[in-house]
Amino acid sequence: MITLTTADFDEQVLRSDKPVLVDFWAEWCPPCHMIAPVLEEIEAEHGLTVAKINTDENPAIQARYGVLSLPTLLLFENGQPVRQIVGAKPKRLLERDLGLA
Repeated sequence: MITLTTADFDEQVLRSDKPVLVDFWAEWCPPCHMIAPVLEEIEAEHGLTVAKINTDENPAIQARYGVLSLPTLLLFENGQPVRQIVGAKPKRLLERDLGLA
């Protein structure tokens, strides 16, 4: 799992030639911590690149994509967000919503 900052977001996500699932999270967010191991499983099982960005430390990226609730997952393909999932969900629902199931 990649840890992103404002400085490397464009390079790691927007210029990636593979889909990237970005997890917008914060240290104080219990549901964010609940889905972290699920995202690690999805990354390992499906070969999907998962990246985390702490919204408290990188508010400009949060604002750029209008993220208002945590956790928010954005799936980027070819530099564009193509799917958004808000809130913690069980693994099977995340896989379904990401088109992996």
